[in-house]
Amino acid sequence: MNTRQKTKGRHCEMLRVWSDVLMAADMRQVTLLCLLDLSAAFDCADHELLLHRLQLTFGIRGVALEWICSFLTDRTQQIAYGGQLSTPCLLPFGVPQGSVLGY
Repeated sequence: MNTRQKTKGRHCEMLRVWSDVLMAADMRQVTLLCLLDLSAAFDCADHELLLHRLQLTFGIRGVALEWICSFLTDRTQQIAYGGQLSTPCLLPFGVPQGSVLGY
């Protein structure tokens, strides 16, 4: 599923929720709407905790766990400014933007 399809699906879902809220209001029903934004949830994911939970809670082991571990561990970032590069900084949290885990 590409980003456009995801956006279209979210838009339709939001319209459905809005329609339900309006219908409930028309029937004089109390409506409670709780919105939860998880779009940045993986920005703060602790790699060690995530790997631990994947193994213990979801039973992911072997090659699959090793693949995810290699994807998350030893990641660094640098800043380029004015032709200069900063010292690499280790990233113990988050996942790469645009990655499968980042969607």
